[in-house]
Amino acid sequence: MKKALFLIATAALAVGLHASDFPADSPKFATNADTVMTAATTNGKPTILVFSASWCGPCQEMKKDVYPSAAVKPFHDQFNWAYLDIDVAANTKLFESHKLESVPHLLFLDSTGKVIDQQEGASSPHEFAQKLTQVLKKAAAKTVSVN
Repeated sequence: MKKALFLIATAALAVGLHASDFPADSPKFATNADTVMTAATTNGKPTILVFSASWCGPCQEMKKDVYPSAAVKPFHDQFNWAYLDIDVAANTKLFESHKLESVPHLLFLDSTGKVIDQQEGASSPHEFAQKLTQVLKKAAAKTVSVN
């Protein structure tokens, strides 16, 4: 029993440490896809799945410089965000199920979970903000065509 409690406490601490390594002014990242997909069905917002890894230099640059940037900040509340480390088994399965091959790789999903766009590789804050604008237009067009 003590060992189980220790493992639970250790896992909780590890999750807390991982979540806290996002820079200030970052979007509110979930660290699993189920959480954001559930939120999307409730709030109707599109979702961004950021497939990343701690050993990926461009991924870490995006995490540090792009997501918390002034150019991207206006988009924080317009999306559900998930930062998915592909070295976590559940995230690896999802990464492979989409037939992705490299990180960073971002999938942009509508509120029903269908892929409406994607981005492979890193970008500047300005380029990423432009991408988010395009994704919002696609998500809005899809919502209008469904209604």
